[in-house]
Amino acid sequence: MKKPVALVVDDESNILRFVRANLRASGYDIASAMTGTEALAQFEAAHPDVIILDIMLPEMDGLEVCRRIRQVSDVPIIMITAKGDMQDAVEGLNAGADDYVPKPFAVEELLARVNAVMRRTNNNLMQTSTDKIKLGGLVVDLGQRQVSINGQSAHLTPTEFKLLTYLANNADKVLPHEELLEAIWGSEYRDCTHYLRVSIGRLRQKIEADPGNPEYIVTCSGVGYMIRNVKIS
Repeated sequence: MKKPVALVVDDESNILRFVRANLRASGYDIASAMTGTEALAQFEAAHPDVIILDIMLPEMDGLEVCRRIRQVSDVPIIMITAKGDMQDAVEGLNAGADDYVPKPFAVEELLARVNAVMRRTNNNLMQTSTDKIKLGGLVVDLGQRQVSINGQSAHLTPTEFKLLTYLANNADKVLPHEELLEAIWGSEYRDCTHYLRVSIGRLRQKIEADPGNPEYIVTCSGVGYMIRNVKIS
């Protein structure tokens, strides 16, 4: 069976070697780069199944690399951020990353994050249902893993698609933060509300006519979120 390919991008050679060695030992083929420009070239050449991407890179930072990849691909991306810098983490998630790990990190933590994003992606790819969920002008095609809003296609990452599907399957029902975090990211993310906040914001940008005044995904203050079955007039 073909091994999954991991693209590792970091300008610190010791970290690059460390991450490559441990991913290789975990069954991945490896591509690597030390600059943002090299990262994009390796992305095109290696067709990775997952990307581990440092934010601080020469030539082009990891945030810009992430944004450019997101224009053409929903490959899982894990950002490596500065220690304890929540702003870096949020910016990475806003750029389209699926997860992040702060420096310094233990190999067990990194591998757990890689396994989590791969599991979410594979769960989406194994979706065999031919059903479509229709909420007003929003259509979620479970079999094709496609979303459209008023007839226009919306490009979602695997995590965003899983979150939208979970909300849509519970239309007009308030879902608590903890339930959504555990269902989409896993039980170890129950307290990581910024993951949910950023992902909801990105979904609104993609499906709402006015993201600042959403019709579909509404906030239930202090509790969670709900998706509404909007009536088309």
